[in-house]
Amino acid sequence: MAFWIFLFFIIGLRIAELFLARRNEQWLLSKGAVEYGQAHYPFIVGLHVLFILSLIIEYLLRGTGELNPYLLGLFFLLLAFKGWVISSLGRFWNTKIYRVPRFPLVKKGPYRFIKHPNYVIVIAEIAIIPLIFHLYYTAVIFTVLNAVMLYVRIREENRALEL
Repeated sequence: MAFWIFLFFIIGLRIAELFLARRNEQWLLSKGAVEYGQAHYPFIVGLHVLFILSLIIEYLLRGTGELNPYLLGLFFLLLAFKGWVISSLGRFWNTKIYRVPRFPLVKKGPYRFIKHPNYVIVIAEIAIIPLIFHLYYTAVIFTVLNAVMLYVRIREENRALEL
């Protein structure tokens, strides 16, 4: 039962993030934002959908039902860090890559210390979420797939930020 509650919580968070991103996207576009990385964005969406499906399939095939409370606590710390990232970027936070001409880059919050703090969170989430329920195959496979995707994504984002 804990797995399903947690899974629906994760799905709810992702949906809320997409709504926030859409609202921010409208504001960004109204300010003349230019989108970058459109070619790889569907692959990111697909990766995250497959991640959720993999969690479900692996849990149904081999899930123990046991929850690791330490990793669950670490996950909630990650959520707090994600909240800091999102609040630091404000209307500039998005799941897509946008650059608004004439607007300076955000240099507050975690961006004072790390160039891409949101990706640190994504890397940790992809590993920790499955490990909370001992879903090792999903953790390993999607950590590797996510690393490949982030290699493409960060390269594209760095190009956009240099403009």
